This record gives sequence, C-alpha cells and structure tokens, in this order.
Amino acid sequence: MQNNTIWVGLDVHAKMISVAVLSVGAKEPETSEIPNRVDKIERLVRGLGERGVVHVCYEAGPCGFALYRQLRALGVDCDVIAPSLIPRKPGERIKTDRRDAIKLARYYRAGELTPIVVPGPAQEADRDLVRAREDTRRDRTAARHRLGKFLLRHGLHFGAGKSGWTKGHWEWIRRQSFEQASAQFTFEHYVAEVERLDVTLVRLEKEIDKLARTERFASRVDRLTCLHGIRTLTAMVLLAELGDLRRFEHPRQLMAYVGLVPSENSSGEDKKRGSITKTGNTHVRRVLVESSWAYRHGRTSLSPRVRVQLQEQPAEVTAIATKATQRLGRRYARMIARGKPAPVACTAVARELCGFIWALGREPEVKN
Repeated sequence: MQNNTIWVGLDVHAKMISVAVLSVGAKEPETSEIPNRVDKIERLVRGLGERGVVHVCYEAGPCGFALYRQLRALGVDCDVIAPSLIPRKPGERIKTDRRDAIKLARYYRAGELTPIVVPGPAQEADRDLVRAREDTRRDRTAARHRLGKFLLRHGLHFGAGKSGWTKGHWEWIRRQSFEQASAQFTFEHYVAEVERLDVTLVRLEKEIDKLARTERFASRVDRLTCLHGIRTLTAMVLLAELGDLRRFEHPRQLMAYVGLVPSENSSGEDKKRGSITKTGNTHVRRVLVESSWAYRHGRTSLSPRVRVQLQEQPAEVTAIATKATQRLGRRYARMIARGKPAPVACTAVARELCGFIWALGREPEVKN
C-alpha cells in the first residue's frame, strides 16, 4: 500500500454529504460536510487528489449511482458498499451521519467492506423498467383489494367458487350502482383506478417484451425460457437484475446472492442450519420461487412449449433444460413424499433452479 493513499468514507444524502478522510497512518479521521452538488464534490476530490491517491466509498442507497459515475469520470477509484454487509458493533447505540462516514472510512481502509457490482446506465434503465412493472402489479393488487372490500362492505359479493377479475366478474362489477352520491363516486373512482393500472401494466409488459427481442437480450432470453416455469417476463427480471451471469464463478455464489441458501448458526461441534437467509436481491428471489411452483406436479418430461423453444437451440442448452425438468420435478416429489410443506419444497427447487440458470447464462451466444 502506498504511503500517500487516502481513504474516504461518504455518508450520502439528497442535500448533504458527510465526509471522513483517513490516510495510511492516521488514527483519527478528518471530517467535514459538503452540499451534494457536482461542483462541491469535484472540488473535494481535486483537493484530496493533491495529497495522494484517493479511494472513495459510500453505501448503496436511494441516491443511486450518479455519485459513483461522477467520481469515476474524475479518475477517482470509488466503491459502492453493500449496506447489509457492513460490520456493526452490538453495543453501538448512537448513529449519526458523521459517525457513519467515519465507520465507512475505517472499515474501507481495513479492507472489511464488500462492494457491489454497479450496473451500467443501460442495465440500470432496463432494471428500472422491470421494477416499474413489478410496482404497477403490486399497486393493481392493492387497488383490486380496495374495490373488492368496498363492495363487500356494501353487502355485494361476486359468489363463492367464482374466479375474480374475469370478464364475467367485470360485467358484474359494472352493473353495480349506489343510491348515495358519495358512495357512487367512490365506487367509480375505485373502478377507474383498477382499469388505469390494467392499461399501464399492459403497456409496461409490451415494452419489456419489445426489449426482450432486442439484440442485447434475444439470445439470452431464448435460452432461459427453455426452462420449465420461466417465460419472457421472468427471464427479463433475471437478466436486468443480475446482469452478466458469468461474474458468478460457481452456482452456489448465485444461490447465496439471491438469499436462497440456508442460514447457519454453528459453534464447535454443534451445527445448526435454519431457514434461507433472504439476503441479496429480493426481486430475483421472488421470481425464482414463483417459477419453482411450475415443478409441483412432478413433471419429468419437457412440455410442448419447451420442446418448440429448444428447436433452435444447441445440444448443450437442450441437455441443460432436459436435466433441469427431470431433476427438479423429482426433487419436489421426493420432498413432498418426506412430509415437507409445499412452500419449503418449492424454495429448495428454486435454489437448484439457480444452478441451471447459471449454467445457461454461461453458454456462448447463439448465432442466428
């Protein structure tokens, strides 16, 4: 390590940035606070650059990666740190922006921090698109619940055993009316909100489907959709959130990254494993568990859709998809036979599904 190396920890907020600066031999950091403005940040790093080689870190958070890209453009080495992996002392009861910056600088100099892989502008834009679709789907579910509960409060129920939000359900909803003007207005508002979100969701899904057919994604999406339970939307979530799967050297790294590995609390000869860690990327973990339910029927043969999908794929992809269908179908059936609850079995299948996704992600591009 060079003697003129400078380690900088930043606690970044929308308006202000707390700064802690540590040189190689310094025991106490220099602290300051600057406005979160491009000119002030540039002035700070240029001043520090006159004193030595600058390394900057800050926590990943709502301010995104604009600061990271600005610092890299200035030639400054910068790392964005995973907040959940920052060491924390059990006895710490005081938290301030200044203390957070100092802690980052100290741990950064000691090499105790875990940086994340920062997505490029294109990947970040793709990720925002698939997350917008997920947000809209969640908003629509909430809007449907509000409408349904409103009708229920007025003694109106579609009927036991009938599926909701079908064509027949909508026809029943639109036949309802209320004597009180306020109730009628509220009802129309709830209906309009659900309809608006339906239209928005369709628009977002069409845009994602269009993106999936671009040169950047087409071949990778085609490979991933060869797996039972994965369609275009799921594949796009995986690719937008994970980026290049080749950065994971082993499938277990991918499993751990999405929080599908068992937690552990072992000491000495006592070994105790618990539920999954649920760390890392929640979006990927959700779609993997959803996809794993497709294996609950214990199917070990390829579906007609997958067979069609595999026609233009090389033999290596066909072998992976066939093995995945057989292995995961049997895996689910064995766990159910041993008395495991269905959600536990599906989570185990989702973990192994990661391995097949990793394998397909490392296959060379298919040349059309």
